[in-house]
Amino acid sequence: MKVCGFTIVRNAVKYDYPVVESITSILDICDCFVVAVGQSEDSTIERIRSVGSPKIRIIETVWDDNLRVDGKVLAVETNKAFEAIGEDFDWCFYLQADEVVHQKYLPVIVKSMKQHLNNPKVEGLLFKYLHFYGTYDYVGDSRRWYRNEVRIVRNDKTIRSFRDAQGFQKNGRPLRVKVTDAVVYHYGWVKPPQQQQEKQKNFNKYWHDDQWMKKNIRQAEEFDYSQFDSLRFFDGTHPEVMEKRLERLNYRLNIDPTVKKFKSPVKKLLYLIEKHTGYRIGEYRNYRKI
Repeated sequence: MKVCGFTIVRNAVKYDYPVVESITSILDICDCFVVAVGQSEDSTIERIRSVGSPKIRIIETVWDDNLRVDGKVLAVETNKAFEAIGEDFDWCFYLQADEVVHQKYLPVIVKSMKQHLNNPKVEGLLFKYLHFYGTYDYVGDSRRWYRNEVRIVRNDKTIRSFRDAQGFQKNGRPLRVKVTDAVVYHYGWVKPPQQQQEKQKNFNKYWHDDQWMKKNIRQAEEFDYSQFDSLRFFDGTHPEVMEKRLERLNYRLNIDPTVKKFKSPVKKLLYLIEKHTGYRIGEYRNYRKI
């Protein structure tokens, strides 16, 4: 069994993406790792090279900033990285630049890939998610955070990154997947408030036009982390590759996760139903469990 990791990244230094931690978190179980580095305004490519692993293969790309509808450029770039994977690989392991896998899950992931290797009906593997918010102490636990996504797919080039690169489809339909017991740690919402605000100004350009940006993105120096509906304390451990980042955290936030801020009684009710039953009414699923 051969496994190739792949990811896309641009301006990782400027917007403080933990892309090195992301790559190295799964590098041990990958035979190769393709990194599509978009033309950047910083030293992103040097940061990737600093990993120093012969497994890493960098391809340089240019993002089409005109593809601003629904984050389409992210799917286009993801497909570039996927296309660069040779046909001799069986599984392709995709992580976004702010996603990290805890080392305790690596044996679980390898076991799952081996278990389903010779079953062509299984087109992908589904991961659970933890979305950290503000600092490394809080996790989003409301409906605004997706709970699962496909992160390992077969090396089948009829599979394509879908919409804004959140997931994948095959010939325009959802993938048939098996559930793993592994979790992806998403750190995209953990940044100093000023850097988070700059990221929001930049990142939303890949989804919306200038008029929407002007109306919906606050013209402020710092991101307002009080804009949450529901959080919970995180009582687990972080991946070892994230230890230095945890030590460098140099800001404090006044967040009380016991306070809930739902905008309507309906959203509060849906939240309570999910917490008591585990079922999310109307959940979007770009995959089909088999």
